[in-house]
Amino acid sequence: MRAGKSFNPEILQRTSKLLRDFGQDYHERKLEEAHIFPAIKRAGGRADGYIDTLKAQHDRGRALVDYVLPITDRGSIGTGNAELLARALDGFELMYQHHAAREDTIVFPAWKKTMSKQQLAEMGEKFEDIEHQQFGKDGFDDAEKQISSIEMELGLTDIAQFTPPMPQKA
Repeated sequence: MRAGKSFNPEILQRTSKLLRDFGQDYHERKLEEAHIFPAIKRAGGRADGYIDTLKAQHDRGRALVDYVLPITDRGSIGTGNAELLARALDGFELMYQHHAAREDTIVFPAWKKTMSKQQLAEMGEKFEDIEHQQFGKDGFDDAEKQISSIEMELGLTDIAQFTPPMPQKA
């Protein structure tokens, strides 16, 4: 977008809708905010210190998707919107890199420690039931297929392209 290259906003529209449905409405609201975050708050400790910020970041992510959807629904992204949209997406990406890192390394392990193996198994079944209620039996697989299709359209399937070169010797 910043380079003025042709960009199909429909791809970003589909990505945003998938994020809204699967990431925000299901994963964030129905799992994390309904079950994981309250358990962490009750348990206290280091992970508890992250919950309010993580929830605020969920809210900001929802607001950013609300910002992206109408812009990408127009068939093209106007030059006046391109830089603002690019900045919004950069901020979203940076926020969620750090957000996911804290969840994966601090919050989720702390949550797992609040339960026995049996309770964790029961929560796994409960989460799967919630997924099936929201998306049907193959909801996760369908979402993964959508992600794969979007990545293919954007030329992102070959992860070797993201391997940085070795630095040159001084």
